[in-house]
Amino acid sequence: MKKSIVPEEFKHYFDDWHFSPVIDADGTVYLSGVTAARKGKRISTDPEEQFHDAFYKLGVYLNAAGLSYSDIVEMTTFHIELKKHIDVFSRVKDEYIKAPYPAWSAIGVSEFIPDNALVEMRIVAKR
Repeated sequence: MKKSIVPEEFKHYFDDWHFSPVIDADGTVYLSGVTAARKGKRISTDPEEQFHDAFYKLGVYLNAAGLSYSDIVEMTTFHIELKKHIDVFSRVKDEYIKAPYPAWSAIGVSEFIPDNALVEMRIVAKR
């Protein structure tokens, strides 16, 4: 059974872009790409602040599904200027993601929809 989960703070994604921020499929939870973009708040050009904002949003998505960062089993991150920012991203990530760590792939890309976005995270979590 598949269930769409739409946190109220990010309902505009469902309404405007027609996708579910979170899908629960029999206890495996899939999150749509998470950037630092939030309605009414510009994405910071400071990488560290932006990464914290992205993990804040990730936490909102997980919380809406009744989960936490510790329930993440797989994380794929897509980065603008991957090598330039990976050390900062890794430090910020480690403030939220603790051992046992999820599987993780980091991939360099050329652009995202939101202006100034440096990272987009694709998450799979498990109940």
